[in-house]
Amino acid sequence: MALVLQLLPVLLARAQGDPGASLDGRPGDRVNFSCVGVSHPIRWAWAPSFPACRGLSKGRRPILWASSSGTPTVSPVQPFAGRLRALDPSIRRLELLLSAGDSGTFFCRGRREEESRTVLHVLGDGADCRAPGPAHGSMYPQLLIPLLGAGLVLGLGALGVVWWWRRRSPPPPPQPLPRFALSPPYRSTGESRDPEASKGGADHRGHGPGTGKGLGIGRGW
Repeated sequence: MALVLQLLPVLLARAQGDPGASLDGRPGDRVNFSCVGVSHPIRWAWAPSFPACRGLSKGRRPILWASSSGTPTVSPVQPFAGRLRALDPSIRRLELLLSAGDSGTFFCRGRREEESRTVLHVLGDGADCRAPGPAHGSMYPQLLIPLLGAGLVLGLGALGVVWWWRRRSPPPPPQPLPRFALSPPYRSTGESRDPEASKGGADHRGHGPGTGKGLGIGRGW
């Protein structure tokens, strides 16, 4: 019993957060952070353990500030929007609804530059960025992109082979001319008459009616 009483403060400090505390949780759990050893907290910051998995850069980023109006100011661009809230106006205690990728170190900074930190580890987070379930989407797009790339490469290769084959193959033989192109040119009927026939016709016209008249006069004599 005495040993349990001695360890109880340590266990409570580990669960609530202290200058060197750590917390473990699963996505969907709610955890509390406490600013221990800081007299007047003015802001909270978070440094992700695996920034590449969240598309972030390394280092701290502010997530919440104290306000003179008594309403804490939450950064609109921080990854905990809608899941982080202050449990008191002094921002000494925070509550966070855990999600995959929240692992990191939470810093509470005071006016006198004193600091409290709590290390959070969300079960399932890791440097390989692989989480169970459909949180990272289907594997279909990851398979489709390489297949499309391979199909494009094969298509371009086939076009290259066809072009190379056509350049190396001999040109086709010339096509034979049609038969009507080999026949002699067409001539009209008048042009196709025999010259001798034309001459004979002229002689025949010379012995026409005039010639007959001459023969008749001879007979009368």
